[in-house]
Amino acid sequence: MTVPDLAPDAVHDTERPEEPRWPKIMRWVITLGILIPFIWAVAGLQISIGRLWAAPGQVLTLITGMLPPDFSDAGRLMAKLLESIYVAWIGTLIGAFFSFPAGFMAAANIAPRWLVIPTRAVLSAIRAFPELILAIIFIVPFGLGPLTGALAIGLHSIGTLGKLTSEVIEGVDDGPVEAIQSSGGTTMMQMRFGIVPQAMPNIVAYWLYRFEINVRASAVLGLVGAGGIGAEIVARLRFRGDWPKAGAALILTIVAVLIIDAASAAIRRRIISGQPSEAPISKWMMAITGSHRDPRLT
Repeated sequence: MTVPDLAPDAVHDTERPEEPRWPKIMRWVITLGILIPFIWAVAGLQISIGRLWAAPGQVLTLITGMLPPDFSDAGRLMAKLLESIYVAWIGTLIGAFFSFPAGFMAAANIAPRWLVIPTRAVLSAIRAFPELILAIIFIVPFGLGPLTGALAIGLHSIGTLGKLTSEVIEGVDDGPVEAIQSSGGTTMMQMRFGIVPQAMPNIVAYWLYRFEINVRASAVLGLVGAGGIGAEIVARLRFRGDWPKAGAALILTIVAVLIIDAASAAIRRRIISGQPSEAPISKWMMAITGSHRDPRLT
């Protein structure tokens, strides 16, 4: 004899709600929105299977042609490499100098709307032109040489650093600013004592990061005659007999960029976190400067 189940079957008596359709539709829309432009872009590149198949062999031929590198003109190559670093450094200083006030003018929590909108428009317009295009434009009034490269990098850095600076300023804590305002402080005092101490570490870190980018950009600008190691590499690659010297220039450029990147990253970490990095380059810099780790941070 079976005992009847007195409790209702909640599983069968309760209707299961229908799964909404919009999430599925949106997933398909997003997927198609990615795939269709990708297929269209690939078709526009006119990719050839034969060229793709031959590309590794051609690259290998170029690499083997540059080996072993010829450092007989190491003095000239080092001079050109330092020229690229000079161009990047001057361009970064130009960008930092002009982007700092522009960042305040583009920050919505500090500047009025009638100033924020045109400032942001100008910064966006500057960023619309790559350094290579700016260098070609500056060749007309300033001619070939490192000055053209420095101005092109500096102008583009103003647009990029100005935007990043404004975002840092807009992200600061409003507490110190409101405290200064409530105690009768002027707008300049609010910026000087309420915003700058909070924003400056991140802003300086962006300046250093931009210097890393500008070092690589200065080497590329040599392709159009804007000075630096890039022009030397292009000149050496024109003749197969000079490929080993081009290889030496590339090796020096790669080593210099790696050292600058590592040093900049260590400095940025120290500025933001207040604690030195464990990387060898950081320990080497600490040994040179005589600085030591704060025992309170360990």
